[in-house]
Amino acid sequence: MTKINTDYFARCIATLDRAFNALQKLETEDELYDIYRAACVKEFEIILEQSGKLVKKCLMPYFASPKQADRLTFKDIFRHAAKFSFITLEESERWLLYRDNRNDTAHDYGEGFAEKTLQLLPLFIVDARHLYEVIQHHDPSLTDS
Repeated sequence: MTKINTDYFARCIATLDRAFNALQKLETEDELYDIYRAACVKEFEIILEQSGKLVKKCLMPYFASPKQADRLTFKDIFRHAAKFSFITLEESERWLLYRDNRNDTAHDYGEGFAEKTLQLLPLFIVDARHLYEVIQHHDPSLTDS
């Protein structure tokens, strides 16, 4: 049994952190502001998708078959992550909020979506780092991949 590969996930979190920190130092009129804001939004989306896939791998042993786990929606994944104490209930609720933010604005790539996402990023980065640690410390003998 191999450990769940989180290299890309960790890299995305680090990239988001750097981009968000750089963005905080810029004025909205700065020509680099839009570039860093776009990078932050894109990394947010990538991390959100990766988080669901990685947590689902951690949850596989808790289901009768891989097929059952494969049927889980993103929100189900994070509800089960709290149920099995991978994360707290409060963290789970925030992951659901992050997903709602993404779903509510899936076709709105305007300034409103970006600015709303930026407001979520400080806590999102903390939650993503914690989730990374949870996945890193997950017992790989319990999973198939």
